Amino acid sequence: MVSARDSRPTGRSDGPRSDGARPDGARPGDGSPGARVLVASNRGPVSYTREDDGSLTARRGGGGLVSGLSAVDDKLWVCAALGDGDREAVRRGVGEPGVRMLDIDAGTYADAYNGIANSVLWFVHHLLYQTPLEPVFDAEFRHRWASFERYNRAFAEALAEEAGPGAAVLVQDYHLALVPGMLRALRPDLRIGHFSHTPWAPADYFRLLPDDIAEQLLRGILGADRAAFLTRRWADAFTGCCERVLGGTGDTRIGVHGLGADGDFLRRRAHEADVDERMAALREQIGPGRRTIVRVDRTELSKNIVRGLLAFRELLAERPQWRERLVHVAFAYPSRQDLAVYRDYTAEVRRVADDINTKFGTDTWTPVVLHVEDDFARSLAAYRLADVALVNPIRDGMNLVAKEIPVVSDHGCALVLSREAGAYEELGGDAVVVNPYDVSATAAALHEALMMAEDERAARTERLAAAAVALPPQQWFLDQLDALRRG
Repeated sequence: MVSARDSRPTGRSDGPRSDGARPDGARPGDGSPGARVLVASNRGPVSYTREDDGSLTARRGGGGLVSGLSAVDDKLWVCAALGDGDREAVRRGVGEPGVRMLDIDAGTYADAYNGIANSVLWFVHHLLYQTPLEPVFDAEFRHRWASFERYNRAFAEALAEEAGPGAAVLVQDYHLALVPGMLRALRPDLRIGHFSHTPWAPADYFRLLPDDIAEQLLRGILGADRAAFLTRRWADAFTGCCERVLGGTGDTRIGVHGLGADGDFLRRRAHEADVDERMAALREQIGPGRRTIVRVDRTELSKNIVRGLLAFRELLAERPQWRERLVHVAFAYPSRQDLAVYRDYTAEVRRVADDINTKFGTDTWTPVVLHVEDDFARSLAAYRLADVALVNPIRDGMNLVAKEIPVVSDHGCALVLSREAGAYEELGGDAVVVNPYDVSATAAALHEALMMAEDERAARTERLAAAAVALPPQQWFLDQLDALRRG
């Protein structure tokens, strides 16, 4: 689930905390009965960077889960140390109250996160394999799978250690699919939930996985009392896999919670001084009197950025009336650049954008304004300026950008939306809907969106914004917690 996120430094730390945190990152042993609400995710709410002088700078993350958890007081967040700065913080005993960071062996983590979670499970759920050549499940895969098991077990053991009697534990996403089953074996008293932030693959595609691995993943999630998803479509796909592979979901209940945008935060943040500065800079790049098509994505393979650029190229080629009058503002923030396939994809995004500018650009007009440096304030500025928002993923669990842009748009924004985005279930009625593989149809949809009457565009934007904030992050999290506790 991709959204523009805001990260802020939270301060510098030169040594261990004074509150007695253990070197492994756990909370101090103060005799308390344990946390009542626990969340587990690969990425935590804070990360650390080691500075040249040896001090550690903490940076607070953003996103729906961070916002959602702010609604709960007695909580503990269990996460992985993601880099050298995080691992150094754990070794020094540096941390924040309510966060336990796990220093998992770097090789084990790399195999689990890149080798399995992002190179296998992500590809399965997003239907991204080129099946004549991949996947290949060989001895190396089995070696990495063993690391994935160890990584999940580290989380399960930490949660079992930290949870109070009968505590509620909410496990997040495909990285930790095995945790519920492992935790159930360790602590049968707990109320365990699992939430999937990605799509779930249909049964025929899911069964590309080796039979024993497919069964292990499903049984892992079914160790939870409740498994929840962003849309009914993904929930039904999971249920279908369970029926095909295991004969059913057993006693695990299935839920749906469609995460919405944090409207109050976005509207406030979008009108701060740094956003106004970015708007002025973007207006200068766009040029006076020109219309804008905006996209904001990370360069994940599922986001379909290249086909979006190709659709813009076809729009200019087939409808020359838009030349000199229209700019595609494309923010493609690099993602997972430690994987070669993502580096290649990012390079292709740049190549196609350069090709469009070379073919159609003039001395006074740059058709594609491409930015690859992550800048949340600039993303919000583009949201406010957009005449058309292009959100065309091949497949996406939700895609919060589709919800955020209508919320902060200054003058109304037409939404061109892939029918394969999770947000389509809630927003499709007021969007111009496209098949993400059909470049020509996407070009026609962009033209339709640009030609939309101003009053219709304003009315649609109002309805889109209302739908977008219907389940804001705090309520989204509390609804899951309440449903888990009700049993």
